Amino acid sequence: AYFPDVRFNKLITAQLVKWFSNFREFFYQQIEKYARQCLAEGISNVDDLIITPNSELYRILNLHYNRSNQINVPISFSSAVQAALREFFIAIQQQKDLESSWKKSIYKIMQRFDDQIPEFFKNDHWMHSI
Repeated sequence: AYFPDVRFNKLITAQLVKWFSNFREFFYQQIEKYARQCLAEGISNVDDLIITPNSELYRILNLHYNRSNQINVPISFSSAVQAALREFFIAIQQQKDLESSWKKSIYKIMQRFDDQIPEFFKNDHWMHSI
């Protein structure tokens, strides 16, 4: 419904699923890397992990997903990044990362931060409006 110019078939649908999965995977890889870095730097209190639009992690993620800054980043993005960072930080700090499926509980928590698709994406001509 949000890609009116695409003729969907099995191959295109599989490619879209792969593409979105790669985006999600990159997000979590960066979060985990940053959480480990924070622990290595001696941060021990999860409340010290605060993400703002000026944060390095925020900048890295925004640059990856929004390379030319054409789309305004939702306000909720900072909260989602911060929540993910804190969840990874706590899990690694508590050595839950030694368990095989340690990330699954984090993914379930993070699903609560999923936003609805912005209205402007629902417009057939949204690319021309940015």
